[in-house]
Amino acid sequence: MGKKATQREQTRYSDEELVEFRELIQSKIEKARSELEYLQDAIKSPGENATDDTFSANKLMEDNSISTEKEHMSQLAERQRKFVKNLEDAMMRIENKTYGICKETGKLISKERLRAVPHTTLSMEAKLKQPK
Repeated sequence: MGKKATQREQTRYSDEELVEFRELIQSKIEKARSELEYLQDAIKSPGENATDDTFSANKLMEDNSISTEKEHMSQLAERQRKFVKNLEDAMMRIENKTYGICKETGKLISKERLRAVPHTTLSMEAKLKQPK
């Protein structure tokens, strides 16, 4: 009769279920931090392969290209920082045993959604109600 616990609506994920999400999020944090480090290194040293071209038009185009690339890398790094922060916040919710509870409806977010977007705080029901 192990079905008794699942007959009533679950209000939070069990400690065993949270372990699965903790492992998933931890691996995503490690990968995201590694990617962020790569982006930060690329921002610090753009154009390492630049040559000492004496033709000023080439130099100007190269500088402009480096500047554009650096700006793009900065935007990617900022998005990656936010992603890492969201994942870290999700880990905090796991520690507090509030992980997977929709902040709008108070219901559990489906495991499928959490596996796809482990840092989400909204169920699909709440997400679809958001203004676009």
